[in-house]
Amino acid sequence: MKENVDIGRNIKIIEFLKCELLNSVSAVFEALFKGSKESQQMITEGLANIILVTYSLAKRLGVDYSSIDKKVQEKARLHILEEHHLEKWYGDLSNLYQHLKDHGN
Repeated sequence: MKENVDIGRNIKIIEFLKCELLNSVSAVFEALFKGSKESQQMITEGLANIILVTYSLAKRLGVDYSSIDKKVQEKARLHILEEHHLEKWYGDLSNLYQHLKDHGN
């Protein structure tokens, strides 16, 4: 019986996290649309929540945090090599790659 409760609770939290993710994306888009002075703080909060929810969702799905970090670093490195527009025009991916590398990932 305990196992059924844990499985049910895990499914419920996964559904909750999916809704949280959508709400956070919506909040970022709304802040971008409004373009007011406080929108920068709303954007930062929304993006931080997206990252938090993403890590939490990964954990509930059996993916550990370091795997996510490594995959992001790998993807950034690949896009650097492929000269993705974000890299070619702004150097964003090199900056992200270095940030992850500097923080032990």
